[in-house]
Parts: sequence; structure tokens; C-alpha cells
Amino acid sequence: MTFLALDVGNTRLKWALYERPHPDAALLAHGAEFLENIDRLAEGPWAGLAEPDQMLGCVVAGDAIKRRVQEQLEIWDITPNWVVPSVAEAGLTNGYDHPSRLGADRWVAMIGARQRMLAVGGEPSPLVVVMVGTAVTVEAIDAEGRFLGGLILPGHGIMLRALESGTAGLHVPTGEVTPFPTNTSDALTSGGTYAIAGACERMVQHLREHTRQEPVCIMTGGAGWKMAPSMSLQFELVDNLIFDGLLAMAAQRYA
Repeated sequence: MTFLALDVGNTRLKWALYERPHPDAALLAHGAEFLENIDRLAEGPWAGLAEPDQMLGCVVAGDAIKRRVQEQLEIWDITPNWVVPSVAEAGLTNGYDHPSRLGADRWVAMIGARQRMLAVGGEPSPLVVVMVGTAVTVEAIDAEGRFLGGLILPGHGIMLRALESGTAGLHVPTGEVTPFPTNTSDALTSGGTYAIAGACERMVQHLREHTRQEPVCIMTGGAGWKMAPSMSLQFELVDNLIFDGLLAMAAQRYA
């Protein structure tokens, strides 16, 4: 039973075809497209794929983008299934005030992170899950698998564009991250990077105090590699955490 996983973000669509819907499944094919190019999927990279048996996707880009993706899926006789956060799934309990209003990408990434942590064995630990993309999210999960809450803040690009548009004469160039910036380019880049790092450190502190245990930190997202050198916390950088979550969810849904 082959399985197609879709991660439709604010900038790109990433897809992966697996031999079966299970966390240990072999990867058969994968790819990524910028959203402006998704109308080419059926005649392009998907044209040579064998028809998947099951499909599960995570979309945050809005209904218009989702409809365009579903049009591309019409080359196969499969029913599109999209993640809607629920009260509980795949070992994770949703502590959001209104569970269905939690971002689907946040929910799936947390499920993937907990799945990765449990797969290595040992005692379950509190978990901080960081996604660094167009926006940045920092989530807290206790050792029992309860999502306690999370932070949302702007990603690098949004921060810099906001400063450029709101500050007269300030143009945003590319700078370096340094401890003591001595030019505007480095000051902007360093400020944004340390703001994100500080949010991660604060959430780890909150979770440590709340659980009286040392949290594990997992980071993902297209811009995660930019943050890695500036993090003072020990963490694991994972490329496709949302695919890990989709596989864990599919293993239960399609068992």
C-alpha cells in the first residue's frame, strides 16, 4: 500500500511517496515545488509515479492553494485527505483552547517529533518543537504527550521587511550574525536570529520549570539551518519533521 505525503507550506509544496503508511517505510520518490509552479505537478514530476494507494496532506497555504493541489491529484483515483487538528491523535493530546484552530503544520510536526523521540527508546521526555520558516513556532509538550501551548513569532524575512517598511531610510541587506554587530546589516541579521533563539531558550526554561525535567529540543523548517550555528541549546535538526508526523498519523488511520 503506497502512501503519498504532502506538506503544503506558505512558500513551497513538498511531497514524498513511501512504500507504505508507516514510520519505518522506505522512501520511493520525493520532490518540492514553489507554490507558483504547483499546476505543473500532474504533467511533470507526478506523471511518472505509480498511483498511490493512500494520501494524507498538511496544508497551511489556504483554500485556493489546496484546490489547485487537489486538481493535480485528479490524475489518480485517490481521495485527498487533509489533516485537521483534533483533541488527540497518534499519541499526542491537544491542549489548545480550540483544538481545530491549531495550525495543521504545528500539529503534524509535534506528532512527528514525539514519534522520533519515542523511536530511539528510553524514557519519554518533555519536548520543545521548533519550526523555522516564514513564521516561527515554538511548541511545548510534556513527557506524557500533552501539548501545553506554543509561541508564534515572525521568521527572518518578515522581521526584516517589517523593519524596512516601518523605518525611514532603513534598507535591509544581508548581514552576518555576530555577538556585537558594528554595522546595520549585521545588526538586523543578528537581531532577528537572536530573537528566535531567545524564544526557544525561554520555552525550554518554561517547560523545564513546569515539568522538573530536562526537555529535548527538535528543530525543523526550511530556515532551520540558518539558526543552527546561533543556538545555545542542544537540539536535533530534522529536515522533514512534517513527513514523520504524516507517516505516524497514516500508520494509525490506514492500519
